[in-house]
Amino acid sequence: MKLVPSRQHFAIAALALAAAAGANAKTLVYCSEGSPENFYPGVNTTGTSFDAAEPIYNRVVEFERGGTKVVPGLAEKWDISADGKVYTFTLRKGVKWHNHRAWKPTRDFNADDMVFMFERQWKEANPFFKVTSSNHSYFNDTGLAKQLKSVEKVDDYTVRVTLEKPDAPFLSNLAMPFAAVQSKEYADALLKAGTPEKIDQEPVGTGPFFLVQYQKDAVIRYKASPTYWGGKAKIDDLVYAITPDASVRWAKLQKGECHVMPYPNPADLDAIRKDAKVQILEQPGLNVGYLAYNVTKKPFDDVRVRKAISMAINKKAILDGVFLGTGIAAKNPLPPSMSAYDTSTKDDVYDPEAAKKLLAAAGHPNGFETDLWAMPVQRPYNPNAKRIAELMQADLAKVGVKAEIKSFEWGEYRKRMQAGEHQMGMLGWTGDNGDPDNFLAVLLGCEAARTNGSNVAKFCHQPFEELIQKAKTEVKSTERDKLYKQAQVIFKQQEPWFTIAHAVQLKPVRKEVIDFKLSPFGRHNFYGVDIKE
Repeated sequence: MKLVPSRQHFAIAALALAAAAGANAKTLVYCSEGSPENFYPGVNTTGTSFDAAEPIYNRVVEFERGGTKVVPGLAEKWDISADGKVYTFTLRKGVKWHNHRAWKPTRDFNADDMVFMFERQWKEANPFFKVTSSNHSYFNDTGLAKQLKSVEKVDDYTVRVTLEKPDAPFLSNLAMPFAAVQSKEYADALLKAGTPEKIDQEPVGTGPFFLVQYQKDAVIRYKASPTYWGGKAKIDDLVYAITPDASVRWAKLQKGECHVMPYPNPADLDAIRKDAKVQILEQPGLNVGYLAYNVTKKPFDDVRVRKAISMAINKKAILDGVFLGTGIAAKNPLPPSMSAYDTSTKDDVYDPEAAKKLLAAAGHPNGFETDLWAMPVQRPYNPNAKRIAELMQADLAKVGVKAEIKSFEWGEYRKRMQAGEHQMGMLGWTGDNGDPDNFLAVLLGCEAARTNGSNVAKFCHQPFEELIQKAKTEVKSTERDKLYKQAQVIFKQQEPWFTIAHAVQLKPVRKEVIDFKLSPFGRHNFYGVDIKE
């Protein structure tokens, strides 16, 4: 089997495609904020990597465009048993795999591919389990690794999934990026050729666009798939112009060099709003930014120290000085737009004198030294982590705590924080499925602390854990909400995080772009989007 040998091949293919498309091809340019880690969402947790894979793949079920409702994807329909444990999926027929590479598929999407999606992340014996990374943190953090009892191919277009117990967010979880379906036939061919890693570098999917070229820190080029089962995309060419600096993204948008940009610099918003060729799409963000205390490391294993640090930091000054009106103060780990949000929670009061007394009571009358990790990138929930870290550092110095600011390249930063190398570190979360479990279990559950998952506070507190696990199997939404509200009370008592802000989602888009919809999850999906001639 012959496979694409080099980036040069991609570049030649891109030029040939552009020439073939002719002058009438519609091109949309998205000024993305960074380079993806790879093109396999199953081992990533960053929006940057999810966005890069989004055009390429489908999932068994999807979220409706711009919403949180679960709709059919590669499965046309599904049945759920009366006890809530067995899901039988009827798969869509005639779904074509991308065949723009030297490798050509010999069959359409079928049940083998859906089973492969599960087994690659679930079974350590699967030859692809450790390819690219063995840290399938989303799969584990959602509880799927323990929840799945069996995944069976009934026939070519029917798959039966049996769970150990009912799981309220199961379908919503399957609509998330990590459940992207890859070709089992392509995987087998790569394994035979001795190049299994290419599955995530030169991806083959069933999505509306196929990958043409990727040049790290520069550009990703996609082409609309003419055989896409949902109908060919309205745009012909999709380009991600990788532009890490927010002000440079804005300059490109102004000049028409890109059509959509994420994460505007709050200081640029006035100018953006005055530009007649640009509109800002806006909605409350399903997100939270926070400073995680590593509760397994001294002195943060003492709740009094965690409370003292939270009281020593001036949250209002951070919101005023960095968010500039684009965020609201966070007191809970859940965003206020969720029905399970606990409105009765009282936030920690900024009180440096009380913080000093609490530190003294905890055995630190003269303070202590610690690290303070700051993200190297702008995120939806944090417009400038370095500046926030400097403000925190100054506040902590006033109570005798000397904090050293540390940072790493984004992929390395995330990996090290998941491994628990920090004492204090900034991170955040944009919800993936609209379910409280996606925040409370994924970010604060025991499983996510043990497996180097997204619980970077390494918080595992049994009273909290019992509530969120009970909520997971509760089918009545009102009862689930009650359990989650109780969990938020315990969260505030235990203080594994200093909650910073919930940011408003702001998306500057040029006015020639038609029907781009904001995703509640902060994702970028360009299928269904058009451009005025």
